[in-house]
Amino acid sequence: MIRALYSAASGMAAQQMNVDNIAHNLANSSTVGYKARRAQFQDLLYQDVVTPGASAGQQTVVPTGLQLGLGTRAASNEIIFTQGNVLATSNPLDLTIQGKGFFQVRLANGEIAYTRAGSFHLDRDGNIVTSDGDPLEPQVTIPPDAQEIHIAADGTVSYTQPGQTAAQMAGQIQLALFQNPAGLNGIGRNLFLPTDASGDPTIGTPGGQEGLGTLLQGFLEQSNVSVVEEFINLIVSQRAYEANSKVVKAADDMYQQVNNLTR
Repeated sequence: MIRALYSAASGMAAQQMNVDNIAHNLANSSTVGYKARRAQFQDLLYQDVVTPGASAGQQTVVPTGLQLGLGTRAASNEIIFTQGNVLATSNPLDLTIQGKGFFQVRLANGEIAYTRAGSFHLDRDGNIVTSDGDPLEPQVTIPPDAQEIHIAADGTVSYTQPGQTAAQMAGQIQLALFQNPAGLNGIGRNLFLPTDASGDPTIGTPGGQEGLGTLLQGFLEQSNVSVVEEFINLIVSQRAYEANSKVVKAADDMYQQVNNLTR
């Protein structure tokens, strides 16, 4: 019965973490470029009372064995990098990646971070930056008298100026591709950093490499969180938590019966 108490308690702790993950997904259901996380669990060690395949006689073995599990634990919450819905905004600095690539952003400490959120702005110097003021990498600068900004599918940024009909090139947006994007380290603010699990990024021009993707100007990629699916997962998690709590109560009642045997 001691085993039952601890196994059920581990199940309650795991489901509590699952609810935390669901709450985070729902909180970011309107966050541009957010990618949902899916909690994954593992069973814990087993106590071998009878090992499967153990010898039962001179020429026979135990067909199934007897193993008692010790509960569960949360193993990971994998990032699901499916494409989110695309929303038309008509803002020339709103960009969507149609593919698996990432925008490159230079942080204040000089480090390069990666993001799927394509909501960009101009700072006071005309640089294209994120909502936190971090510039795109490589840096793209638009002059203050630019009348129209055009960003092509291949990342070419151009603009027109008063009295001119020919467009001027401002720069080239490049994208990064990871072999295992689920291994990226999320640091908040829609940003990711590479890890040994994700591998080093492959940098290229949009559309120039398979899987990298192309850019779509005037559109934003929304969160890929399915609110309906998250609510279903929430109900399942609540019921699993309730079931584990009933096991704790049942084990406690059994202990009470044992304690009363001496009376």
